[in-house]
Amino acid sequence: MDNVPTVSDTKRAFYKVHTRPINSIYRRVVEELMVEMHLLSVNVNFKYDPIYALGVVSSYDRFMQGYRPEADKASIFRALTGAIGVEPQQYRQDAQSLESLAANLSANEAIAVLGGSESPEKASQLSKIVEEIAASEHFKYSRLFAIGLYVFLELTDPDLVKDETRLKEALEPICAKLGILPEKTQKDLELYRSNLEKMVQAQIVMEDILKADRKKRQEREEAKNAVATPPSDSPDETTSE
Repeated sequence: MDNVPTVSDTKRAFYKVHTRPINSIYRRVVEELMVEMHLLSVNVNFKYDPIYALGVVSSYDRFMQGYRPEADKASIFRALTGAIGVEPQQYRQDAQSLESLAANLSANEAIAVLGGSESPEKASQLSKIVEEIAASEHFKYSRLFAIGLYVFLELTDPDLVKDETRLKEALEPICAKLGILPEKTQKDLELYRSNLEKMVQAQIVMEDILKADRKKRQEREEAKNAVATPPSDSPDETTSE
């Protein structure tokens, strides 16, 4: 019997791929996402699907917005997926496929497809995903899956997810079809949005601190240059004898 990797194993695998330190305000986000993905990957009832992939990609991109250096974001995501044995392209491609589909659906169509009451030809891919999940006896629900549902609905109509009543009404038939608890889903989404708002505020504060620090460094440099380079004296005037 193969040994099930531990969280420590996954963290070691992560830091073998991404060797640079992670900026402080983002470190907790990355490690929590890493642990959540690890725990799902070793759960016997978990099965990867594109809705989950959309949740992972969206969470990562939104929480990591503004990360510096920008080039490290791809390396960190590659390390996250690689640590659990999946190529990052799979997540990206599956998420992109659902994003493109959402762009061609209205909110009502999306709710109908996710709720299993309609299956238009243009949404046959999504209908298949929904039916496979609904038919599963041991579907492993996750917060990241709920975020995938949320983002898909958001892409069809941004105003829908801003309206608590509309969002609740939209989730009810979807949760019923997929056999997941609407209360749990709504709670997870409330926490997701709350954490996202906190991260945005933290990013604003960090940017203000960096701007102030850059300004102070510039002022110190200017003062240093002024001391090092005294003003030149006016040339002595020569007098005729």
